[in-house]
Amino acid sequence: MAGECVPEGPNLKEMSEEELWELINDNRHRISLGVRPCILIPYLRQVKVLTEVDEDEILSCHNLTNRCMRTSYMLDLLRTQGRNGAIALLEGLMIHYPTLYTQVTGRKPSTEPSRFSGLIKYSELTEYLIRAVTGMQTELQEARNEAGKMSARCSSLESEVGQLMEQEEKSRNLQAENGRLQRHLSSLQREVTKLKDEKCDLYIRYTVAIEEKSALNGRLHDLNLQVYQLQTELQNIQMEKEFHKQRSLRNLSSSHTPQLQEAHKDILEQDLAEAIDSQVELAEHLKSYREENEKLLREKQGLLDQTETLSLQVQQLSLDCKMHQQKSTVVQSQMKELQVERDQAYQSRDDAQAMIARILAEKDTLRSQLVELQEAVFALQAKRSPRIKLQSSDVKERSWDSETSSSEECLLPVRRRLRRMDALNPMSLSSCLSESENALPTSVRSKGVEPPSPESLRRRQEILYEDSSLEAAETDSLLDEFVFLPDGGEDEQKPRSPSTRSSVCLSRSSAPPFLVRSRPKAIRVNGRVLSISLQCEALLSQITVVGGNKSGVFVHQVTEGSAAHTVGISPGAQIVEVRHEQNNKALKMVLEDSTLEEATWALSQVSGFCQLSLRPRQNDYEALLQQLQNSKMSSGDSFYIRVNLSLSAGASWTLAVSCNDILHVTNTRPAGTEDLWHASQVHPCKLLDLQSGTVPNYYRAQRLLIQTIEDMSFQTKKCQKVGRLNTQSEQKVVRIVSTGRQGRNPLWVSVEEENNKSTESGPPSASKSCVTLMPFTLVTPHFPPVCRPILLLPTILGRMLDKKLASWQGFQLCEPEVLTSSEHAARLQRSEILEEVEPGGNQCFTLQSVDKVMKKGLHCVLPLGLDCVRRLHRYEIFPIIIFIGVSARSARKLRSKLQRKGQTEEQLLSCLKSEEPLLDKLPCLYHSMAPDSWCDLNSLLTSLRTIIWEEQRKIVWVEPDLW
Repeated sequence: MAGECVPEGPNLKEMSEEELWELINDNRHRISLGVRPCILIPYLRQVKVLTEVDEDEILSCHNLTNRCMRTSYMLDLLRTQGRNGAIALLEGLMIHYPTLYTQVTGRKPSTEPSRFSGLIKYSELTEYLIRAVTGMQTELQEARNEAGKMSARCSSLESEVGQLMEQEEKSRNLQAENGRLQRHLSSLQREVTKLKDEKCDLYIRYTVAIEEKSALNGRLHDLNLQVYQLQTELQNIQMEKEFHKQRSLRNLSSSHTPQLQEAHKDILEQDLAEAIDSQVELAEHLKSYREENEKLLREKQGLLDQTETLSLQVQQLSLDCKMHQQKSTVVQSQMKELQVERDQAYQSRDDAQAMIARILAEKDTLRSQLVELQEAVFALQAKRSPRIKLQSSDVKERSWDSETSSSEECLLPVRRRLRRMDALNPMSLSSCLSESENALPTSVRSKGVEPPSPESLRRRQEILYEDSSLEAAETDSLLDEFVFLPDGGEDEQKPRSPSTRSSVCLSRSSAPPFLVRSRPKAIRVNGRVLSISLQCEALLSQITVVGGNKSGVFVHQVTEGSAAHTVGISPGAQIVEVRHEQNNKALKMVLEDSTLEEATWALSQVSGFCQLSLRPRQNDYEALLQQLQNSKMSSGDSFYIRVNLSLSAGASWTLAVSCNDILHVTNTRPAGTEDLWHASQVHPCKLLDLQSGTVPNYYRAQRLLIQTIEDMSFQTKKCQKVGRLNTQSEQKVVRIVSTGRQGRNPLWVSVEEENNKSTESGPPSASKSCVTLMPFTLVTPHFPPVCRPILLLPTILGRMLDKKLASWQGFQLCEPEVLTSSEHAARLQRSEILEEVEPGGNQCFTLQSVDKVMKKGLHCVLPLGLDCVRRLHRYEIFPIIIFIGVSARSARKLRSKLQRKGQTEEQLLSCLKSEEPLLDKLPCLYHSMAPDSWCDLNSLLTSLRTIIWEEQRKIVWVEPDLW
């Protein structure tokens, strides 16, 4: 601001108060756009035209949703100070915005004392400027120190990366050597198996030979008996022959007749011939029997030799069998010891869970007492209806950002909503302890504030009746399916959101901001969980993991000889939870549904004594490996995200995405890349993957988001002016979404400090003060019925189009219901009132009126505001939200119709400007129409019909509640 000031406009000292403010009001639009109140307020406070209360109201009022509104409100406050306020404003512009000062006054800025009005002394002004410069120098020095620290940190990280690469190379060599040894061991095992098979074959042949030998001995014994019988018969025949011969000789001596002698001779010759024939035949039989006997003797000798050989092999097999029996005995003894330890662990677990069940029963009693007190408070509040109606009318005038609760919470006193998440029902605990492993576990979830609905009471009675009728079985089967986590307080979120507990707010070097979340009080697990404790220097250097949030994180390889290998960690076990100590704090990280990137980061933090909770899932692990080998999937990760910034295809990543695109992430650690995810674009109407590629991971995308916001914030005035002219036609670049540590997101791994037990009544924990910008948000697909409700925005234009849209075939306008005071209170308690027609009136738009129209197969046209969207989402109703862009030119075409409604063009544009920033806070996607896409009301209605038909076919993607 150095240099001589040459007058080019009117002299400010000679101008009156009205002239000064007329000059300011003529340039009010330019000042509102170009001035930041936080920069001018210190000077205005110095000259005492603004107070501390004014400063707090300007910077903290919820009704002032943007910078322009805050600047305009500051000008209104200065107007009340008269001439001093105008002079102070112009002097502040001359100090901080010299270019704007010249544009407003037509004079060049100057720092000479004579140029100032005298509201502040020259020495005080110099002191103020010195303080400002000193503060800026301090900030600059701090920024430089921070840059130096980051450079040192970067150098240390680069050295760590080099060491990690060396370790990875060594690990790769060890893995190759391990693979070779395993292949050699497999070949040796195959040879041993082959030898055992050959021994079994020889033993079988030996048994068959013994049986054949026994059969041959029996046959030889029979043949010897037959030979002995034949020899006996031959001797008898010979003796009989001699006897007959002697007798015939005696008869011949006594007989003298020649006829007798001749007849006797013939008989003897015939007998002799027959005896000779029989002896020859017997001799031949005896010869054949002797030959067969010699053959059997030779075979017997061969079998004896073979028997000796087989006996030696049998002795060797007997020794091997004794050795295996000894090993089996040792293994069985160890198994018995493990069973005893397991039974002791189960008994300890049962005692702990019984104690937890008793605590839950006591808490249920206290909750019932609290509900009774709340009902009494509600009865008292119902009697104060005039005051409540007045409060509800004030609440409806607030903007989306200033809302901290729904309309029903505005009518009632602030109180906590009761939640009981995934806890065992204490009334049926005794029956649950005896249920079998396949029995239904009893779990009661209270999704709303008491009193419950009749349908809820009926379901609870049916569950209790089924539990009481089940037969008793194993005691520990049901308790194995629940893992109880420490309770940190009551929950104010939906049933899916975690209960309030103190989380550890870690820095980027210790725990990334998106890797922190809370967990439910109790989560259901399948199968038994084994806890293993070990002492190791770096756990991730001893094991490698595969999988992801869809399949689970499994141990893939274990370094042989390491501490993990010594305690019995083997491939195929799912890592459920990790407990370790860090900075003298006991931390617990739940990895049951974490991504592969999260699990790798979490395990890399573990050093020293740790405890792993593992679940054996060998079949699932082998199925995952088979799918990875067949290239059916690249990892075990699978989740859908909504992109909150536009990314062009760069050198590192290949997929170009726009803001509000939906991506299917299938691998958070693709091979050969760093800080990248593998993702695919999703078909808008079908759950199909389209173009695939890589995108920056959460951290890298977060840095790009911050850089984009900084670039947008520090644009020049000329670029801002051009941007204002084209902002309605250009595509959105970023979507600002921030969340606290209580938010649920699958990109966050649970890092909890086990001994930290903060309560709601105590001071706010560190986690509540941590807010982070989110480049990606988790979304889940929903497939609503055929006809979805229609919500048109901005509200003023939507009210003009609702009746015309309802006159079409297939559309019907949502009609309000007239409720009594008791019905109004009951439905307000159940969050079924969407909006009141008039503040304090009995006519209300209710959930039942919307559901009634949808059951007819018609599109329900909602004459409501944005507040109804979250209430409809609670009941799985997803409206089609269409935001119609309006320019000043198109607003002039609606002037006559606006006048009939008693409204003006400025009100329409102001409504559009106030509601457009609120669209990004919705948990779902919306359709935005450009101002130049329609020229009159008829073309607008025609475009709406086409848009509704297209949006009806699309999948509805919904974000979780992040706060």
